[in-house]
Amino acid sequence: MRKKGYGQFCPVAKAAELVAERWMPLVLRELLEGSRHYAQLRRGIPLISPAMLSTRLRELTEAGVVERIAAGAGRWEYRLTEAGEELRPVIRAFGVWGQRWAQRELRGEQLDPELLVWVMRRRLDPEDLGISRAVLQFEFPDVPLKHRRFWFLVDAPEVDLCLRHPGREVDVSLSTSLRTLTQVFLGQIAPETAVRSGAIVLEGSRALVRSFPRWCPRSRFAEHARPADTEQRSRPKAM
Repeated sequence: MRKKGYGQFCPVAKAAELVAERWMPLVLRELLEGSRHYAQLRRGIPLISPAMLSTRLRELTEAGVVERIAAGAGRWEYRLTEAGEELRPVIRAFGVWGQRWAQRELRGEQLDPELLVWVMRRRLDPEDLGISRAVLQFEFPDVPLKHRRFWFLVDAPEVDLCLRHPGREVDVSLSTSLRTLTQVFLGQIAPETAVRSGAIVLEGSRALVRSFPRWCPRSRFAEHARPADTEQRSRPKAM
């Protein structure tokens, strides 16, 4: 069944027919962030259905934005073509605008511990730690036990996310609310401010505790964020 388009020759309309489809900007975001496999894409977009993700990947492939490459053992990789790479500044501009103007108070349904640690793992630079091997534990006391603890296993330059204790000694543990760490990641709260206020509690290696503001993973768009308290003050008061 052919999708209904805008019926215009305008390049904006033609681009929107592909890029502005539901879930498509998020699929492109994940591909631009380095996700290559179907499972990686699902982890970055946990609420998308398998059928919808397959549809969007097929549409991108047919449009010449993505190449589908056999990776052995029945697996496939999805790689951006030149046309796909040219969407990088488009998706980045989308994110910058969203961070500056569409980011309001976080609602409970928008807070997801697994998604948060997944994107934080992607943004953690082992060089910022100052050591090549480390285990970082993240704990959210305010969420159900199943999603309460996560570990980053650092073996530079790789960082793996573990859902169970990796069996190595933890070098530093971080305990905080899911909302607080999400706000820190988004750039709404500075890491040092959260530690100083007691909203984030760090234990373990003194060097890693002291350097936390440097190695704390933050969103690619964090520098464009307005502080959380500014967001609260800017919201109109109810009459």
